[in-house]
Order: sequence, then structure tokens, then C-alpha cells
Amino acid sequence: MSGLVISGGRVVDPASGMDAIGDVAVVDGKIAAVGASLGGAERVIDATGLVVAPGFIDLHAHGQSIPADRMQAFDGVTTTLDLEAGVLPVGSWYERQARKGRVLNYGAATNWAFARIGAMTGSNAESSLEAFGNAMRDRRWMDNVATDAEVAGILERLTRGLDEGGIGIGILNAYAPGAGVQELTAVCQLAAKQDVPTFTHVAYMSRIDPESAAEAYIRLIGYAGATGAHMHICHFNSSSKTDIERCRVLIEKAQAQGLPITVEAYPYGTGSTVLAAAFFSDPQFVERNGTGYDSVQRVTDGYRFHDREELLKAQAEDPSSLVLWHILDTEHNAHHRDLLDMSVLYPGGAIASDAMPWTTSDGKTYTGDAWPLPDDATSHPRSAGCFTKFIREWVRERKTVSLLEGVRKCALIPAEILSQSTPAMRAKGRLARDADADIVVFDYEKLSDRATFTAMNRPSEGVRHLVVSGQPLITDGVLDVAARPGKPVRRPVVGS
Repeated sequence: MSGLVISGGRVVDPASGMDAIGDVAVVDGKIAAVGASLGGAERVIDATGLVVAPGFIDLHAHGQSIPADRMQAFDGVTTTLDLEAGVLPVGSWYERQARKGRVLNYGAATNWAFARIGAMTGSNAESSLEAFGNAMRDRRWMDNVATDAEVAGILERLTRGLDEGGIGIGILNAYAPGAGVQELTAVCQLAAKQDVPTFTHVAYMSRIDPESAAEAYIRLIGYAGATGAHMHICHFNSSSKTDIERCRVLIEKAQAQGLPITVEAYPYGTGSTVLAAAFFSDPQFVERNGTGYDSVQRVTDGYRFHDREELLKAQAEDPSSLVLWHILDTEHNAHHRDLLDMSVLYPGGAIASDAMPWTTSDGKTYTGDAWPLPDDATSHPRSAGCFTKFIREWVRERKTVSLLEGVRKCALIPAEILSQSTPAMRAKGRLARDADADIVVFDYEKLSDRATFTAMNRPSEGVRHLVVSGQPLITDGVLDVAARPGKPVRRPVVGS
């Protein structure tokens, strides 16, 4: 047999339920066969003693660069998608990725926040972390209810992004809390008409009414019921804060009634975002969130803020600076660990990292070609170790779910969430004939995250081989730094 054979590994395929010793054959970027004794090939990977699984699919990755891809490759990821925020314009973003080449498969939704920025402030800057922070200096798009004309402009921009192949609509609702229900209903109606999901950062995250996390979920459930739009909840854990138990009950009931709602979570009690996020400047930040200002920590230097005045000053000086938000104390608080479990182990929920871009000590986003990453490169540990942490802690050490179920949450469930709207995803997340050859081979006993909050840029360990689009990217634990096998994940482009 020509091509590649991964031989003698423990083949774990959640789509078929297979968990047995076998071979996987790859020809021309596709899986040609899965079974026993498939014979020789041009190239053979001896997977004896290793797990062979579909590559992990990250629905929520903001890095979208070569250095970010490389770190995620060692986390077992083969497809990395920016869906919660998305991009705008969509077409030119895909063209740029194709020109420079990507390490992992990539894709994005169309960005509601930047559609709002354009329609309400006249700024048509392309979406980026820096542009997002700068846009927060003009709070009209964050605080104001859109006029009818502005809503029309928002919908026009979103429609264009979908026509250019955007995977869905990313709705960063919490960053524009002034957005009205009429506008968001129209956005969801557009999503339902185009048969694409919305990927929503819910509007509110407080533990108390009004504008509580529970209220935000009731709104999201209402949008699903009233418009029929598929509402995907981003980072169920950090959106719900310490009110996860109450919010989980709401979502379970809505799903039981058949509403098109899906969820994702990441296995950390600490979140991350830009410093200028509207919720940090809330005068009642402490009361509403149950955390002091010292829970907000600047990524580049580890500095924790002391009071609102200091934080507001920093927002004005460097709005796009990345910060950590320490919400759940999972190391010392058993109840907080239980809350995180409620989101991470949610039945049918996906694991997704919310991986942030890598920044250097000068606060700039790092997009260079150095490997390993520069010593001063920082992010959130989830940008390096989300999936390996989940497999290590929840599957291997605590045995809360089986390996088959763990792989399902990391690979098949993310693919299924997108399969109706995005045909390219129907061939991912599984080991089967004619599926895309996106494959991770790992040492189950050694698979582990290594990134910490004091050493964020440590790649995970235990991924021995990684195949992306049929091309080996990691071989015997060594990255091929010249490889650019990533392919676009994109809905069909209208008029092409």
C-alpha cells in the first residue's frame, strides 16, 4: 500500500465506538482504511503502545497564527477555529492565511462586534486584538442601542461575511452590553435563515440580578426558541462564573425541550480577555462578580490591580493588553472544583480552549517563526495545554469519563456541532474511510499539559505524532518547522 500506515496502536474512534489495537492507512490526505494488518506503505509509523485518535478540534481559538498553531499542535489539535469572535472582513482573512500558510487547519466565523463597530462608529479596521482594544476607546458601539439604520448596516456586514464563507456568526455580547434585543433577534434570524450557528459570549456574567448570568442564559434560550437559530454557548464555565449550577439547570431544560443549543467549556478556573472589556469598568464590579480587582492580572508582567481607579487608568493607556481573570479557586476550594466539573463534563458538551494570542513583553502580538517560542512570550496556559490537561486530569487521573468519551468531547462533538452548516466538518473528528487524515498519536500515560501561570509557553508533552491533512507535522515528538499542511475550513462562498 502506498501512502502512510499508522501501525499497531490503540485506535480510539468515538464515531464508531472502536477502542482496539489496529492500523490506520492514509492516502492522499484521506483515511483509506482502518483495521488490522493493513500491510506496508511508503511510510510506517509504529504506534505500538500509543493511542491513535482523530485530531482534536478547537472551536474557540483566538491565536490564529503560526506560533499559536505550533503550541496547539503539541496539545493534539489539528483544526483550530475562531468562532466566538470571528473575523471581519472574512474573505480577505482567508486569503491572508492561504498566502502565508498555516500549520493547522483553520477557519473563522463572521464577527458581530466588528460589524457593530463599523456600522456605529464608521471605523472599518480589519479585526485584530489591537484593533479591538482601540475600538473600545469609542464606546458608542459598546453602550448604545443601534438605530434601525445601524442594525441594517450590521446585518449587511454579517451577510457579506457569511457569503464569503464565514462558518457562522460570532457574538461577543458581553463586550457590547448596550446591544438591544431587537438587534440580536434580527442577527439570530439571519443565522437561522442562513442555517448557521451563532457562537455567543453571553451578555452578562454577574452572580446577582439584574444583568446576571442567569438572565443572559434566559435571553439566549429565548433567541433559540423565538428564531430557531442554533445558539452555541462559548466557555460555559467562565460565562457562568460561580453560578454554573443554576445556569446548567436552565440549559439542560432548554435542550430537553428540543431547542438548538450546544455548549463548550475549558478546564481552567481562570479566564482571559482584553483589559478594556466593559465588565471590568462596572462600578459594581466587586459586588456583582464576587471577586476583588486583584483577581485581574496583566499577562505580560503578572501585575494584579488594586482598585477601580488603577484599572480604569490602565484601560485608557493600553486597552488591548491581555489580562487573566482569576474566578474559580480550583486548587483550594472543593465547591469551585465541583462547579468546573459541571461545565467541563456537561453531557454532549465540547472541550474548547479559548486560546489567546501569544504576546511578548512589549505587549505586541507575536506572529514570528521562532521555535520554541521566545522566552518572553506569554498567553494563558490554555493556549498550550487545554486538551492535554483535560485528558490527563479528567480522563486518566480522575477517571470521570472514559478515554473514548474524552476523545469524543475533544474531536467528534466539535465536528458534529458544525456538520450541518459546514460540509467540510463532516469528514473530521473521526477515524473512518474517506475521513480527513487529521490524526493524533499520543502516549496516554505521559500525555500532560506543562504550561502554568508562571511559565505559560511550555508545550504539552506526550503527543508523539501529529498528522494534519495527511502530512506528518510532529514525528517522534519533533515538530517539522517547515511544514504548512493546514487547510481552510470554510462554508461554500456565494457566487464562486
